[in-house]
Amino acid sequence: MFSDAVHDDIYIDKTGLIAHINRRIRKSSRYLCVSRPRRFGKSMAADMLTAYYSKGCDSADLFSGLEIEKESSYKDHLNKHNVIRIDVQQFITSRKEIENFTENIRSAVIGELLDEFPDCKGIDENSSLQKAFNKIYSYTEEGFVFIIDEWDCVYRFAQDKSEVQKDYFDFLRGLFKGAVYADLVYMTGIFPIKKYGEHSALNIFDEYSMINSWELSSYFGFTENEVKKECEKRNTDFNMMSKWYDGYILEDENTYQHIYNPRSAVSALMRNRFESYWTGTESYEALKVYIEMDYEGLKAAVVEMLGGGRCQVNTRSFQNDMTSLKSRDDVITLLIHLGYLAYDSKTKEAFIPNLEISQEFVTVTQSPGWGSLIESIKRSDELLKKTWAMDEKAVAAGIASSRRDISSIINYNNENALSFAVYAAYSGALAYYMKPIREFPSGRGFADLVYLPRRGEDKPAMVIELKWDKSAEGAIAQIKKRQYADWIKEYTGDILLIGISYNKKTDTHNCRIEKETIKSTRRSR
Repeated sequence: MFSDAVHDDIYIDKTGLIAHINRRIRKSSRYLCVSRPRRFGKSMAADMLTAYYSKGCDSADLFSGLEIEKESSYKDHLNKHNVIRIDVQQFITSRKEIENFTENIRSAVIGELLDEFPDCKGIDENSSLQKAFNKIYSYTEEGFVFIIDEWDCVYRFAQDKSEVQKDYFDFLRGLFKGAVYADLVYMTGIFPIKKYGEHSALNIFDEYSMINSWELSSYFGFTENEVKKECEKRNTDFNMMSKWYDGYILEDENTYQHIYNPRSAVSALMRNRFESYWTGTESYEALKVYIEMDYEGLKAAVVEMLGGGRCQVNTRSFQNDMTSLKSRDDVITLLIHLGYLAYDSKTKEAFIPNLEISQEFVTVTQSPGWGSLIESIKRSDELLKKTWAMDEKAVAAGIASSRRDISSIINYNNENALSFAVYAAYSGALAYYMKPIREFPSGRGFADLVYLPRRGEDKPAMVIELKWDKSAEGAIAQIKKRQYADWIKEYTGDILLIGISYNKKTDTHNCRIEKETIKSTRRSR
């Protein structure tokens, strides 16, 4: 399978991961659980590690010229280990198999061990795996590398079978706790290891996830530089690739790695078409179910994130399954692990990563219970054009319409409601602007919203000040007095100062727009 990947039309070299793993072999840190969303290259990494470590093949030619070949540890472990590779999902192809799948795994592995080590005494087809591995280790003085793909699929396919889940955990705990025969254990899945309360049931594992990817960040998907190189090879518009598929940011040694979903990036590169490839892998129905739980105003948070905003989230209470959801934070954390939301580990905020995923959320808002929000989103492009044209009456009418559209979702009537209306009204701005910055620190205070154009977009920056029961003119005056626009002058030529107000007594919205033209030629980002 790794050979197939290497010889694909598009192959991104991720063999540098092997060097990180080699440093763990036969050490107390040899247990790793790496979780990321579907189509983010989990199985490809498992195939690569299997091809590299396994005695069962001669794979030197496959790794020739790749990054790992330059590492000092390369030949130390190349095809030197007994490898047990298990794709757990293959043992749960039907609900009937779920009840006995751990026994089926045991039986299948024992059968192969008996074939490979026929002279080892003391094991038979009824032996436990722990006993068999201990016997073989004593007989050969050689350990095993365990590579377990889709380790957590039981929590998705058997959500309502707690006894099956418990038996599976007992199986894993018995197999790896204190296992002298384990040279390395590498598990992949969508979720980190299941927790009971605040504690992991398998605390011997170091966990790497979309919440904390640590030093493995660049191996969770395609990096920005990798995608840029592929775009250059194929004369593909990198700015469009960035709009559609960028947005997952993972912290790596105090810096951010911009990560792209490999499946979507490859599909766009091969077809030279920018569209959503996500729906082919995850039904939006799953997303819809979780959002419509509407824990603690979750729908309101979705409105804000659709407009490019962010949502504070506490990821600690999530139990790493799909059933123990008790709060808005739990649902948002689940959506981060599923890839529907991105996570900023520095600010502890979640957000919609890109246009591809925002389309999935827009589809959800078409269902009953979302009022006319979808109409507000559809009108966003027209509102942007009116804003750039400085059509104050049209912008005021657009914001008023947006506020009516979200009234069934936002059940409060204050400046925050006006802010949500603006987010929804300008949801289409993500096609031209970076994610808006709320309470942007500039001049002598904080602007309510600032939209900075993306690299390569010839659009004006927008500084927006909101006023509740005060005038739009007063909002413009505040922008000028507190010098909100001063900080961004070095980044863009034109800046629109936008004041938006709502008069509660007359139930009317007003807008004032002024333009500043900065002649500076510096336009870096």
